[in-house]
Amino acid sequence: MERVDYRGPAHLRDMQSLVQRLWSPESRWHVGDVAWGRFAIPGAESGFRTSVWSESGAIAAWGWAELPGDLSMVVDPDYGGLADQVLAWFQSVARADTLSVTALQTETHLCDALEAAGYSVDRSAPYFTHHLMTLDNLPDTALPVGFAVRHVELHEAQQRAAVHRVGWSDFGSRVSTDSYQEVMAAWPYRADLDWVVEAPDGGWVASALAWLDDLNQVGLLEPVGCAPAYRRRGLARAVNVAALHALRRAGATRAVVAPRGDAAYPVPGRLYRSIGFQPGPRTVTYRRHA
Repeated sequence: MERVDYRGPAHLRDMQSLVQRLWSPESRWHVGDVAWGRFAIPGAESGFRTSVWSESGAIAAWGWAELPGDLSMVVDPDYGGLADQVLAWFQSVARADTLSVTALQTETHLCDALEAAGYSVDRSAPYFTHHLMTLDNLPDTALPVGFAVRHVELHEAQQRAAVHRVGWSDFGSRVSTDSYQEVMAAWPYRADLDWVVEAPDGGWVASALAWLDDLNQVGLLEPVGCAPAYRRRGLARAVNVAALHALRRAGATRAVVAPRGDAAYPVPGRLYRSIGFQPGPRTVTYRRHA
């Protein structure tokens, strides 16, 4: 087994190819998560440390550390002890006194490795619940009078970044025009799967970005937002439904979304369940002292 430090776009596609090959409703990662997480936040890459593990040229695992002490990892279950190598590498690059790793509760090969390495579940940590739905019988897109929904164009990165920032202003989003252009340039971004709601004055007030894994015919909604001044009017629901229709036209047969599941942030989960998503497995955060 060979470990190589991340060297750019070719390794990113390797990471996504592993995610795509292993994807199931019991997997944490979707190819769209990887692209969004890599490029959306300006300057974030300077704090990333990433390695990939491969055998005979075939990628078997990757570890993505966000300094000082958070790790995301994907490991092919057929390579039993490889999770231990990823965790050992993480400990060598991390700079925090407490290390944190998040897995989906159904990824038992990762959970077992974490517990064996001395990590324990942080039951107070926020968590995300994966929701899944088929795209057979989607509701219609309904909007208040004067509002419209459409997909973006590749030259509209400035407006698209701005509507994301206002929709995520509660959390202090730093998405910029430049970083959104990087998202747009990343595989498998498609402008026809990137949707916004226009207010009567022409301003953009809600957004939903959908990603298609064409191999598994599954779409991901990530991220979704609505401007605070325009909430509770059905706009977030409408832009989600429009994106789901676009996914179905593009060849998806089902879709996944992962809203917060804990009691501190319940509204998005209720919205997705009202559209037809059904809750599934949740994330679990593990911690240990370095």
